[in-house]
Amino acid sequence: MQTNQTDRLALIYFRHSVDEDQLGALSSWNDSFHHCEWQGVICGGRHPERVVSLNLMSKGLGGLLSPHVGILSFLRSLVLQNNSFRGEIPQSIGHLFRLRRLVLGKNSFGGQMPTNLSQCSNLEILYLIDNQLLGTIPDELGSLSKLQVLGLSRNNLAGSIPHSIGNLSQLCKLSLRKNGLQGEIPKTLSKLHGLMFFQLMNNQLTGEIPPAIFNMSNILYFFVSNNQLRGSIPPYIGDTLPSIFFLDFLSNFFTGVIPPSLSNASGLQYVYYDNNSFHGPIPTNLGRLKALRVISLTSNELRDDFSFITPLTNCSRLEIISLDLNFLEGLLPDSIGNLSNSVSVISMSSNTMYGTIPPGIGNLFNLSYLDLSNNSFGGHVPSCIGALHNLHELYLRGNMLTGEIPSSIGNLTLLNRFYLPFNNFYGEIPQSLGNYRQLIELELSNNNLSGSIPREVLGLSTISIIFSLAHNQLSGSLPSQVGSLINIDELDLSYNKLIGPIPSSIGQCLVLGRLNLAFNSFHGEIPLALSTLRGLQELDVSHNNLSGEIPSFLAQLTNLKYLNLSSNKLEGEVLKQGVFLNASAVSVFENRNLCGGIAELNLPSCKSNTSKPLWTNKVRVIVTMTAVLSYFIMCLCLFIFWYQRKKLKKNTSSIEFPFRRKFSMVSYEELFKASDGFSKINVIGKGSYGTIYKATTQEGGLLAVKVLNLGHIGASKSFVSECRTLGAIRHRNLVKIVNVCSSVDYHGNDFKALLYEYMANGSLEKWDTPRKQRGH
Repeated sequence: MQTNQTDRLALIYFRHSVDEDQLGALSSWNDSFHHCEWQGVICGGRHPERVVSLNLMSKGLGGLLSPHVGILSFLRSLVLQNNSFRGEIPQSIGHLFRLRRLVLGKNSFGGQMPTNLSQCSNLEILYLIDNQLLGTIPDELGSLSKLQVLGLSRNNLAGSIPHSIGNLSQLCKLSLRKNGLQGEIPKTLSKLHGLMFFQLMNNQLTGEIPPAIFNMSNILYFFVSNNQLRGSIPPYIGDTLPSIFFLDFLSNFFTGVIPPSLSNASGLQYVYYDNNSFHGPIPTNLGRLKALRVISLTSNELRDDFSFITPLTNCSRLEIISLDLNFLEGLLPDSIGNLSNSVSVISMSSNTMYGTIPPGIGNLFNLSYLDLSNNSFGGHVPSCIGALHNLHELYLRGNMLTGEIPSSIGNLTLLNRFYLPFNNFYGEIPQSLGNYRQLIELELSNNNLSGSIPREVLGLSTISIIFSLAHNQLSGSLPSQVGSLINIDELDLSYNKLIGPIPSSIGQCLVLGRLNLAFNSFHGEIPLALSTLRGLQELDVSHNNLSGEIPSFLAQLTNLKYLNLSSNKLEGEVLKQGVFLNASAVSVFENRNLCGGIAELNLPSCKSNTSKPLWTNKVRVIVTMTAVLSYFIMCLCLFIFWYQRKKLKKNTSSIEFPFRRKFSMVSYEELFKASDGFSKINVIGKGSYGTIYKATTQEGGLLAVKVLNLGHIGASKSFVSECRTLGAIRHRNLVKIVNVCSSVDYHGNDFKALLYEYMANGSLEKWDTPRKQRGH
């Protein structure tokens, strides 16, 4: 078989092992083209049909790497980075003695590294980062004397770093980060005098860094963060690593002081000493580092004042100052406002700063992150902070700041996170906070803020993490605009003086996970609209004035893990479903009249719902008793009516009305209608025993009706006397009697009235008494 066919067949086997070709990179790999014309294939000059390079980086390929690739004996470069190859790296690659570059990073290769890679004696670059390789780093790699780059980061390698790595005298870059490597850093690595990139972070390395390592004067990048290393940093580091560019000791157990000699490394731009136990002062000569971009010393035991700030104003490229969680004490100098305009991050939380926030901080117009939390700052927040138009995050929590929140803060329209809790702010929440259009967190709790919650602030629909105004003095009702917080996860308005019903619009906050309205004065029922909050995990409406029954939908919120309904006026039966089955997750004490629920809640049984037959029997008893009572009341009413009629007959039986033969007595109902219900409008006079009304008959005639006041002593006797007198006497000046009414009114009371002809200009009272008539 000819050699050119050997390479072609090897490539065909390679293609057959590929089962995923998203971008069609291998579409040209067919008989229509010579294999040297296939995409990614380069053949040699002196040997024109032999493959010297196979480069298919980032082509969307997936599958296994065919072992036939080991037949490509003239291959000098194999680059398959950033694809989806899986399986083991074939041992046959060790046969490629001409290979210089093996770049298989960012795939899913697993298994152990081939030990016979050491036979690739011309190998210069071995780059296998971002795979799933297991086992240890083969000690045989130490024989690759021409190796310049060894990249094994982000795998699952274990064991120790082989001492033989120190034999790679040509090595420029060593990248072993994010594995499971253990043990100490080999002293032999100090022999790598040409090393510029030293990356061992995110492993489990222990012990001290060999001092000789710090004599490798060509190192530019030194990364040992996130290990378990200890010891101190040599005081001469800035002299022996004069070219150092990036220095990373973050998250170890280092002690000692920060070496002042760092200022001699004139090219130093990044300093990370975070999360260690460094102590002492921050060197003031760091201001000599003109190229310094980042100084990050968070979470150490650094002490002293802030005298190092002023020298840092010479660092014209400075971007980040991070000094959180130390023991720095004193006033923050006004010179902070003279730092480079390139400063974007100032983080100094959890120290012992006091005094006021320097107004000059408003000069740092490129500042995007400011954290002065958990110090002892007092006074007012300078209004010039509103000039920081590029600010994305502002943290001032846990100080002693006072006064009103400056409305100028509303000018920070790019703000994402705004934290002012645990201070002494008072006054109303500025409406200008409603100007934020990118805010995702708002925390103003534990202050003395008062007034109502601005509708403008509740309209910040971008808030997606937390909106907390808890522990203030806010009053008034909760505006319906709260429903605009459609992306919010946590809403906390507890410990205020809010009143009114819980707005149903909260049901529009569909992704709400935690809702706390406790310790307010909300009243009314728990709104049904909350049933739409299917993702709700915590609900606390305790210590309010809520009433009604516990809504059944609360038992259907499957994600609800905590429910506090205590200290309200709720009544009725507690459910036995959903969250109500977990006594440790539910609190219902101090309510009006709750019953039922699981036994652990210690509530009385619901008497009206013990069993269905018992309920049915009780209904029957109630219906029967109601019927009997109704019958008794009806009989009593009939008896009273009969008694009143009998009494009426007794009082009038001795009266003989001369006109009875002419007229039949008028009923109470007829008189009631004729006088418009004895309306005051129809009153035409009042006598000693009654009131006289004008009445209109159905035919349109007019009558005068004298209604006797039977409550007046002698009124009934007067009625009889007048009937007899007016019925017997005839006189031109007397008004003629037309009829009488002796009945009961609509309330069952005795009713007596006399009906006369109507005199348009006369006064019946002038002649209507028997006494006057007898004296005539």
